[in-house]
Amino acid sequence: MGMNVGSSSGDDDVVSTINTTPLVDVMLVLLIIFLITVPVVTQSIAVNLPKETNVVRVTKPENIEISVSKDGDVYWGTKLIPDMEELVKRLGKESVKNPQPEVHIRGDDKSRYESVGRVIFACQRAGIMKINFVTEPPARGG
Repeated sequence: MGMNVGSSSGDDDVVSTINTTPLVDVMLVLLIIFLITVPVVTQSIAVNLPKETNVVRVTKPENIEISVSKDGDVYWGTKLIPDMEELVKRLGKESVKNPQPEVHIRGDDKSRYESVGRVIFACQRAGIMKINFVTEPPARGG
């Protein structure tokens, strides 16, 4: 036999749902603890990381501007160079200067890689130590 304590109105029915509020509270506390302790646990040695800089290209009068057109024609400044041997000869005269001038290669975006590669090879044969490529900066906001 059972015993009934209290009123018999039925207001004290058994609640069969799980109260998730304490579970959520505990999970939020654990999340906060992990967020605070993880940066402390991560250890590394102190290093000075390089800073990103955008260096503006300064064209000095002693720099050599070589352009490669889309057809593969090579220009020293605005003068057409007829063949690679002529280019090597002219670069050889410049390579003995102290300090050695820089070579700035301006290749058309429609030119073949082979054409620019020949200019680089000519610079190597002449003994040029510094070769730079001139490019367009990316468009902003696009």
